[in-house]
Formats: sequence, C-alpha cells, structure tokens
Amino acid sequence: MSRVFRFIIAQRRPVLALYALLLMPLVYFAVQVRQDNSIDRLIVPTDPDYVATRQFEQVFGGGEFALLLAEADAPLTPAVVERVDRIERAVQSVPRVTTNSALSVFRRAKGITQQSEPLKPQQIEEFRQFVAGTDLFRRQGLVGDHFLAIGLIFVVKDSEDRLQLLAALDRAIGEFEVHPEPLTRLTKLGQPFVNAYLDDTERSAWRYFVLFTLFVIALNVSLYRSVRTLLAFLITLAVCLAAAVGYVGATGGTLTIVSPMVPMTILVTATSTLVYLHSRFVERPPERSVDAHQLFALENKFVACTASIFATAVGFAALEVSDIRPIRDMGGWVAVGLVFTWVIVFTLFPALQKVLKTPTQQERRMTGGWFLRFAAWLPRFSYRQRWPFVVAALALSAVGAVALFGIPNLISPMQILTDPVEYMDHASPLYRDIKRLQPVIPGLSITQIWLKGSLGSVSEPEVLAGMHRFQQALEADPQVGAAIGLTTILRLIRYIGGEGGTWPNDPAALEQLAGDLEGLAAAEPMLQRFVEPHALAQTQITVVTRTAEHQDFEQLKQYIDRNWHQVVAENPSLRGFQLQTVGLNPLHAKMAQGLVPTLVKSFVLTVIIIFGAFLVVFRNGTARLMAMIPSIFAILVMFLAMRLSGMTLNIATILIASTVLGTSENDQIHFFYHFLEKRRDGTVEEALEHTLRIAGRAILFATMINAGGFLAFGLADLPPMRQFGVLAALAFLLSMVADFSALPAALWILFRERLDKTAGDRH
Repeated sequence: MSRVFRFIIAQRRPVLALYALLLMPLVYFAVQVRQDNSIDRLIVPTDPDYVATRQFEQVFGGGEFALLLAEADAPLTPAVVERVDRIERAVQSVPRVTTNSALSVFRRAKGITQQSEPLKPQQIEEFRQFVAGTDLFRRQGLVGDHFLAIGLIFVVKDSEDRLQLLAALDRAIGEFEVHPEPLTRLTKLGQPFVNAYLDDTERSAWRYFVLFTLFVIALNVSLYRSVRTLLAFLITLAVCLAAAVGYVGATGGTLTIVSPMVPMTILVTATSTLVYLHSRFVERPPERSVDAHQLFALENKFVACTASIFATAVGFAALEVSDIRPIRDMGGWVAVGLVFTWVIVFTLFPALQKVLKTPTQQERRMTGGWFLRFAAWLPRFSYRQRWPFVVAALALSAVGAVALFGIPNLISPMQILTDPVEYMDHASPLYRDIKRLQPVIPGLSITQIWLKGSLGSVSEPEVLAGMHRFQQALEADPQVGAAIGLTTILRLIRYIGGEGGTWPNDPAALEQLAGDLEGLAAAEPMLQRFVEPHALAQTQITVVTRTAEHQDFEQLKQYIDRNWHQVVAENPSLRGFQLQTVGLNPLHAKMAQGLVPTLVKSFVLTVIIIFGAFLVVFRNGTARLMAMIPSIFAILVMFLAMRLSGMTLNIATILIASTVLGTSENDQIHFFYHFLEKRRDGTVEEALEHTLRIAGRAILFATMINAGGFLAFGLADLPPMRQFGVLAALAFLLSMVADFSALPAALWILFRERLDKTAGDRH
C-alpha cells in the first residue's frame, strides 16, 4: 500500500481535479432523488400480497380512501344538510377525486344530476326521510348521530401528485374549514392525509444534517484547532454524501420514511474514519518528516479502517433479507455508499491533507492531553475492578435480552408497533382527530375480500344469497365497523326503486334481483366497485375496521376464513369461489410480521459477517470473540432502556441493533488492532496503555460523532425517528463505556496476567 499512497499523494492535483469533475454529475443525480413516505412504500413490490393487491385494483379500481366528516349536534337539520351538500359539490370540482355519500346517492335516486345545482328545501326534507328509511347509510358509516360523512377516493400517481390533489382539495373546501357553521367542524381523515403528513415532516430532514455539520465543525476545531483540517474534513464529507445520494438518484431510488438514516450513516461512518486516520497523522514524532509520517499513518490505519468500513457495509447489506421495502433499500444504499466512502477517504482525503498542509501536533498541539493521563491510569484500574465490570456487563446484557425476547409464560416479548397513525406526532391535529373519532366512525383500516369464481357465477341467485349471508356474518364481529359489498349496493338499488332496503327472501324476488344485476353491472358505477362488470366472475367485500396491528389483523383474517367456510358449507353454490384477502391492512400486517425476522436475520448475519472480518484481521482467537462484547452489551442494554421507557419496536427502532453493531464495531476493530500490535512483544498492561494512547482518544471522539450525529434525529417530527435517534445515541455511549471498562477487564481475566511491577517507574 505504500506505493499506492505515495502515488496518490504525488498525483494529488489530478486527484482533486477528478473529484471536482465527478462532483457535478453526483450532485445532479442527488437532487433528482424524490421523497415518498406513502404507507404502500413499506412493502417490496415483488411481495405476493403486494402483487395481489395491485391485481385486485386492476379489476375493481384503486385509490386512497379518505373521509370528510361534517360534524354537527343535529346532522339532519336542513341547514346542516344544505352545508354538507355545498361541501360535496365543491369537492367534486377537484379532478381525480370521487365522492360517495348519502347525499350523492339521494341525488342519483331522485335524478338530480346537476351537481352545481343546490338542493331545494323540499328536496332536503325528502333527503332526511330517505336517510331515515334504511340502516344502510349508518352501516356504511356515512351517517351518524353527530356527523354526515363524505367518502373520498383519490387516484394518486405519486407523492407530488398527492400533494397537488390535497392542495386542490384544500382550496375547494378552505372556506368551510375556516367557517364551518352551522357545523361544529369539518374534519379530514384517512390514508392520503396521513401520507401527506409523513411526507411533509420528512421534508424538514435537512435540519438533521445542518446540526450534524455544526457538530462536526465544533468538534473538529476543538480537537485539531485547525481551519485547514476542518476544510479537508468538510470537503471529504460532502463528496461522500454526494456519492451515496447520487447513487440513489442514478438507480431511480425513492427515499422513504427511514431513508434519512442513509446519508446520516454515511456521514457518521466517514467522519469517524477520518478522525481515526487524521488523529494518527497528527501524532507525528519530532524526528519524522510530515511526508514520511503521512505515509506511515495511512499504512498503519489502512487495515483497521478498511476492516471496519467493510464490516459495516456488509452488515447493512444484510438488511437485504428484509421484506420491508424501506429497510431493504436502506441496507443496499448504505452498503454501496460505504464502499464509495472507503475509496474517497483513502484517495481524496490524503490529497487534501497534502494540498491544504494540515498541521500535525508539532505545528499545532492537539487538544485532549488529559487523555494521556487517563490512558496511563485505566489499565491498572480495570485490573482491580475486572470482576465487577464483567459481572455487571453480563448481568445487564441478560436483563436486556429478557426485555427484548421475554420469558415464556412470565414476561411477554417487546411489543411491535406498525400502525402508521402511531408514526405521527401525537400532538398533531390530524392524530388527535383520528383518536378522538375512533369510537364514532367505523374505522380507517381497509381490508378487501376478493372472491373469484367462474364466468357469470356472481349473478346466480344462490350465490347472491350466500354472499349476503357471509356479509351479515362479517358485520356481526365487534371489530368490524362496516362490511360493504355487492349485496349492499343491490339493497341500496332496491331501496332507491321503492322496494325497501331489506334483502329479498322470496325466490322470485331474488331471481329478479339477479337478472337486474346482469343488466346494471356494465352501466352502474356503484356496482363496478364491487363486481367485475362484464364477466360477472369476481366480486369483493370491503371490510372497514379499527384494527391496525398484526395480531388484530390475524384475528380478523381467522374470523373471515371461519365464517367463509361455514357459509360455504351451508351454501354449496359458493364452493367454486376462491377467497383472498388483499388491501392496505393485510400489507401492514405483513410488514409487522416481517419486523422481527428482519431484526433477527439481519442481526445474526451482521454478527457472522463482522466475526468473519475479525477472523481475517485478527489471528488471535480471544480477540475475535472479545471484540464484539461492547456492541452486544450496548444493544441489549438499549433494549432494556426501551422496555423501561415504554417504547416499542417499529419501522425505525427495529434497525438499531444492526446499525449500532455495524457502526460501533469500528471502535473495537481499532482497539484490538493496536492491542495486538503491542501484545506481540509486550504485556497486557503495556498493550492496553498503547491501545488507549493510539486509539483511545479517537474512540472517544468517534463515539461522540456517532452519538451526536444520530442524536440529531431526536428533533424529528415523527416519534419513531425521534426514538431511533435517542436510542442510537444511548447505544453508542454504552458501547464506549464498555470499551473502557468491560472490555479491558475481560482481557485481564482471559489472559490471566497481573500488573507490571515496573509500571510505576514507567509512569
């Protein structure tokens, strides 16, 4: 490597020119990266359930569902009905947003087709009677004791398109939100608004990186006391960031809810690597020239820095095992970005050191002289406290493992949270509205039951009777707020036609209804949402619930399957139908199911990979095992802190184990590299003191960088990101504490050596 580094330094100006040229396309691709925090971005596109949901939408139409809730003490008074009618007509002016309400059904029933025409007083009175004559509208959640609801379906292309549609909706109904009278308020609920909220909060992610930059500046100036060194750091970090994000843009990637961790992980890893590298460069002895010492520092830190970066990169690549789309994307992007970082750190940074003439301690003394005294004191102290340190670390780790995994029949495992609503700031108006109205509305979680039969089978009278029985069984479940299907619309059509809103029990009437379905399916838009219009071979039931977590959905799915099998046993005409649950709610449940495997698989793979890296770098068997103690200790104690504070595993916190293990192992690699470097011809005490003098200060400041960088997420608007930032910072600090306590204590025990008798003379 000496020849390689000598060549890079000699060709420093061409190296800088090359990076200047590369920076332009990298920045271009970086600014092309889009942000989309939509809930459906959480699942990998090749997932079978995701594919099935998209196929379902091709048959019955897709979109994002929402509600406008016109709240009033007496929702059927003429003034309220007139106001809601005006609101719905205003919404209908927004392109690609369709409405469904008791009012829109009434208009169609009475032939009032001019949507711009307000209802007359007599028509409003007829509407009140129309709604009161059936329970269909209440069952669908369109009418309540204190509200009238307008159902909305948004046809959304992407995140930007959603924002434009919502902006158009706000313009259409803005005056009604400001002046809702005689309504008490007009409330917006549903998936598009949650998605837009998540998108909007992540647009403030620039704050994290501004804070990190300020942190790097303050730390760099206080540590190295050199503006030229600071400039070399900032330029290198900017190129690393541009390369990582530019790769995302060049490959067509889209940032999601956890994606800010990608650039932050790159910056944190790059900065800590630069600290290790430059701290070695700064420690130049007086007898060695700057040029010779720069080569020595690069050669001396190359193996440790390379091993730590590649262990981190492959550790993040282990996230590719996840079925959760943002986590899989994040793993791949970080892995590639760290490869770029390794190249940049060992090419651009040495060139900048030479061109900017960054000073060593001979020209400008480095801060932290107190650490040399600490390095001389710690080995002997850790020897005296070796058993308390090791026992305490093992005990806390065991308690942390129990906090995470639980004990069968005694302590439950840590709770997993996937409800997207819970990702929102609990103080936000949208979150408060959703929680306030949960007992009132049927729910916002949508599950579709897709029933696929043979040609024309849906229009058979016996099949329709069986479908109605199945839907009745679903509605009987307390966790089902509403079950809306083909038979709901047929009952509504009968009601509009003056035949009452009940289901016909007379065989002749049922035969007539089946015949009407064949004629209406191709012409009636309401039916086309629930039946394949031409072949009449497929139908669907939309189940609206308040369930949001995996366990709730599993119970719902079991209830659906159990009732289906019971109805099929009673009605053999349904045996030719295949049932499949699709929609957003099943995808959420699948994501929840994938969180724990993601945690376990990626963590195990990361451990194996990092152990493999240690196997290559360190020939000492003890070192291979001991090097992972601080990180494992930090991760398990961090889970204990989560359990004690009431935090849960979610889309962000599930990543902490792999992130902390992959990133904090840098410290242990540098620790053991220099420990074994001195251990070849020295005692344990001499090796520990050498390690602390060479790498200890860098470990301290690198940990401060790691903790400070991720702590910036503590200012995020989303609770999962805030929790991730605080917990990651805590884990890094715990890892450093273990580096300076449990790790040297364990080494004393394993090597079975005593203190050097001449240690006092040496100090």
